[in-house]
Amino acid sequence: MRKKWFVSIMLSLVAGVTLFACGQVQSDNGAKDNEELSVVTTFYPVYEFTKKVAGDRADVSMIIKAGTDAHGFEPSARDVAAINDADVFAYSSGEMEPWVGGLMDSLDSEDLITVRTADADSFISTDVHEHDHQESNESNESSLEVAEDIPTSIEINGLAGHYHTGDHVQLTSATTQIEDSSSIQWYIREASADWEAISDQTKETFEYETTGVNFDVKVVYSDDAGTAYAQSVPIEIVIDDHEGLDPHIWLDPVLAQDQVTVIKEALIQADPAGKAYYEENAEKFILELKKLDADYEAAFSSATNRVFVVQHQAFGYIAQRYDLEQIAVGGISTEVEPSPSRIAEISELVKEHAAPVIYYQQGADSSIAQTVGQETATEIEVLYDLESVSQEMQDDGMDYITLMRKNLKALQLSIQ
Repeated sequence: MRKKWFVSIMLSLVAGVTLFACGQVQSDNGAKDNEELSVVTTFYPVYEFTKKVAGDRADVSMIIKAGTDAHGFEPSARDVAAINDADVFAYSSGEMEPWVGGLMDSLDSEDLITVRTADADSFISTDVHEHDHQESNESNESSLEVAEDIPTSIEINGLAGHYHTGDHVQLTSATTQIEDSSSIQWYIREASADWEAISDQTKETFEYETTGVNFDVKVVYSDDAGTAYAQSVPIEIVIDDHEGLDPHIWLDPVLAQDQVTVIKEALIQADPAGKAYYEENAEKFILELKKLDADYEAAFSSATNRVFVVQHQAFGYIAQRYDLEQIAVGGISTEVEPSPSRIAEISELVKEHAAPVIYYQQGADSSIAQTVGQETATEIEVLYDLESVSQEMQDDGMDYITLMRKNLKALQLSIQ
């Protein structure tokens, strides 16, 4: 029986790549000669980089499909089995895929090589370049009691789940039971605390600026006598600031080269006979990344306007690498049209920075961005964060280099 094998591969500023082994070294020196290497990756950037290096010598799969949030992903029993049977498992980071730590504890593989491709020491902070919302959230001095047995017949539309500190939560309620005389009250609940009425949230639309604390929110409808008759199921608002670090490291073409090198070393460790093949593939792809970096540098080197406004704070690595400034609006829902107050806030932001374009992320509903653009007399354009690239896009020839070049072209609309 082969000894249990676990390798964690990290970037090293001094030595380039360092391999750490927990347990004893595999006795058969890598993958068997006549077996195709099996590699499981988490989400698109890791998958794409691995495919470029592995070429035809490995079967590379991706467990997080397009449209699925990598942060909150929960691997299925089939996913766990695939990883357990693989030769190599590659992911980005514990900050991007926080569930990986628990997954590794549940595996029973004796020869799996696990590679973390992103070095946390290279991460940038998320506490800069974030638009400072000026709104305050007002709550009653005391909690209000709401019966828990009121029918939950009200639906809530809007973005639930993942937010960052300072994002603007906007939700709307919908029910067929509402009468003109009905009163509306929104409540929030933090941790194990009681439900608390938010005094200025008494309309169908709920608007709230996050403070860094997770909370639940619900809406209650009462009749003209003050008796509650309907409420919503609580919606969970999760604040995930990635411990103050930005994990979107693959959007930097220079740091992406380091990730490719780490993946190459993992494949060589698993399949020493393919060393020359993996090195050649990695070298070709790194040359493409270097050309991409040079083109970004040339495009922005002499720009006088270096600010760009985005829907979500995901492009800080591009900003840092090329001396740009990313201004994130934060919290625009793909389900609910922004309120007049929210439009006014964004309009002021656009005027302040003389921004000709507001960027929204690929995968978000562009109709909301259209509304923002029309109301602020601003153009809208898509940016690709590359967390998710659909199979249809891949079949149409869209890959990392292609989409990063689309980002370059889009950003030149603002940065001139």
